[in-house]
Amino acid sequence: MNAHLVNDAPEGLSRRARSFVGTHGVKVEVRAVEEFRQWWLDRDIPGAVIDRMAAFQERWGGLVLPPAPHYDGGPGFFNPDAPETDGTGWSFEAGMQRTAVPFAFMIGPSGEFGIHGGRWTPLHASVEGWVESLALANHASMRAKRIMKLIGDDVDGLALEGFEPVHEVAGLADTWWRGPDSLVAVHSGEATTLDFPRARTATIYSGLDEWGLRGGG
Repeated sequence: MNAHLVNDAPEGLSRRARSFVGTHGVKVEVRAVEEFRQWWLDRDIPGAVIDRMAAFQERWGGLVLPPAPHYDGGPGFFNPDAPETDGTGWSFEAGMQRTAVPFAFMIGPSGEFGIHGGRWTPLHASVEGWVESLALANHASMRAKRIMKLIGDDVDGLALEGFEPVHEVAGLADTWWRGPDSLVAVHSGEATTLDFPRARTATIYSGLDEWGLRGGG
């Protein structure tokens, strides 16, 4: 499988995320969605859904990013496949799992990035949000003086007074918060999709200066 560096990070990302993709991302070759259009049409997949998959592939297809700190790393690389519907809207696979996890990474009916295990759980309102989250985790882990992790019920005791949401991650089940000298990432996706509250986590990156808090975001 051929791979090359990313010289044109997608528009719409923060400066921090564009730097992350350009520095750490590579692109691999993937088969074009158009090669399978008729096969999917013959199986009653709407043309509009295939168009969405083609647009996703044009923007993100083949992009390999460093492993995410949760969800056992995230997709190995972005590659749309396996369109399906629950009767309310069409979703498709965002890319194969990097490791053996009990859920798939999906793009939802409105472009959300999420996981599907026991149920569909959107993590971020967009793929950009997922990429921003990876970039922020990478940045915070290198800049923080202290990193602490809370699990399960301990997350409920997290005090976020005085914190503001980090809007660029477009958080849904997963959110980021910025405080005076800390960044906090709350991950509820696995707990929700698997109905396993113990899987909920929060990571607190503290001891950050102004650059550490924002880093080009």
